[in-house]
Order: sequence, then structure tokens, then C-alpha cells
Amino acid sequence: MSCATTPDGTRIFFKDWGTGRPIVFSHGWPLSSDDWDAQLMFFADRGFRVIAHDRRGHGRSTQTWDGNDMDTYADDLMALSEHLDLKDAVHVGHSTGGGEVARYIGRHGAGRAKGRVGGAVLIGAVPPLMVQTSANPGGLPKEVFDDFRKSVLADRAQFFRDVPSGPFYGFNRPGAKVSQGVIDNWWRQGMMASVKASYDCIAAFSETDFTEDLKRFDVPTLIMHGEDDQVVPIGASALLSAKLVRGAVLKTYPGYPHGMATTHAAHINADLLAFLQQ
Repeated sequence: MSCATTPDGTRIFFKDWGTGRPIVFSHGWPLSSDDWDAQLMFFADRGFRVIAHDRRGHGRSTQTWDGNDMDTYADDLMALSEHLDLKDAVHVGHSTGGGEVARYIGRHGAGRAKGRVGGAVLIGAVPPLMVQTSANPGGLPKEVFDDFRKSVLADRAQFFRDVPSGPFYGFNRPGAKVSQGVIDNWWRQGMMASVKASYDCIAAFSETDFTEDLKRFDVPTLIMHGEDDQVVPIGASALLSAKLVRGAVLKTYPGYPHGMATTHAAHINADLLAFLQQ
């Protein structure tokens, strides 16, 4: 397997396919690089170099006890970028992966990553802050994420059936075209992650404030979000992020769910390609 090794000895699995301008894909919780199948094939076939990694604790990467936080995720992405010596890469992040991209640019964009980042795309992404606070009244109550943690500890296998069967892909909506294969693939990826990473990452994606990271963006940025996202509601995420990132392009999709890069891959891929070709 292809792996980059971080300074603390963690092995980060990655796929590196095709040639051309690099696109780096950061996946959502609790999934893996496999969640980008529809994008990796599409863009590699169109002359891009596509790279997707498994976050530490997830997929085929090392199941560490520590480091399941956004600063470490961003540092791991930095290690991967240096390992592959990426230049002018477009970083695409979905959900938690959008937070990883934001923290990577905010933490390293003006330093070690200078010249390595040429663009950013946030898809159904968690920034600027998911949890409700006095300064973020539109966020979700902390009890929502406490329930996530309880479910991971009580019966992770069943919880990882319930999420994709319902809100993640909008399969709980009337008239939805349900794919059992998509549900099973989500479950497969989720169960490859360690229970520790699955548990810790809930705090990482919900309680990390990316406001200052977004203000540091200095590359072309596309923000894509489904208007029927039941996991990361658009009002407290994309609509706010678009105001914080200078010059960001915001595209919203009526009726599209959180997992729209899978359920509506053709539309999402076409819009992403148009952004890359500008």
C-alpha cells in the first residue's frame, strides 16, 4: 500500500492516480478515501492527478489513540503534501474533510504549504462551526453530538446503518431513490475506522471553530452545499463560510442531501470541473 509517514510515525494511506494538475480529496466522518470513487474516476479520466487519503484512525491508515483532532489532521495533510511534493493543488473537502482543508490552509497556507495550494472546494463542509454557542446561535445543540457519541459507544454497527439509511443521503425523504449498495458501502467504510477515531472525531468536526482559518484563504474557493442537508445544515455552514472567504463562489443545490457527491455525482462533478477549468 502507498503510505506517507508523519513525524509521530503514523502511516497515512493514499491513492495517487493519473497525471496533470493535482486534486487532493479529504473525506468525511467516519469514512475513507473510497468515498470519493465517483470523483477519482471522473477527474483522472479528464487529465487530472487525483489523490485521496484515509485520515488517521480511518480506512487503511494507522489507528492511533491520540491525534484525532483538526490540528493533527491538518499536519498529516501537510506531511502528505510534502511526501508527494504537491504544487498548485486544489484541495477538495467534504463535511469533516472540509474542516481539514480549512485548518490546513489556515495553519500552513502561509508557511510550509505556500505554493502547494492553488484552490479549495468545500462540499457540505462543517466550517465555520457546527455546535451552537452564544456566538453561534444557529449551530446545532451540543446534545446532538453527545447523542452521536453515545450511539458510537452503545452500538456503532447499528448507528452506522442508521445514518446512511436516513439523513446522510436523504434516503428518509418521501420519494427518495434508495440504494442499498450505497448504504452498505458507507457502513463498510465506517466500520474500518477505529472506534476511538470515530468517537474523538465527533468533537473535532463539531466543536472546532474554523472562522479564522477561512479568513486566511487566499486562493480561488468554491463552496458547494445541498439545501436539504440534514447533517450539516446550510444556514450555519456554507452561507456563513461564503461571507468569510474572500471572493468565494457559493453554489447551492435545492433538495440535495449531505452526501450529494455520491447521489448526484454527475451534477457535482460537472460543476467542480467547470471551477477547475476557469
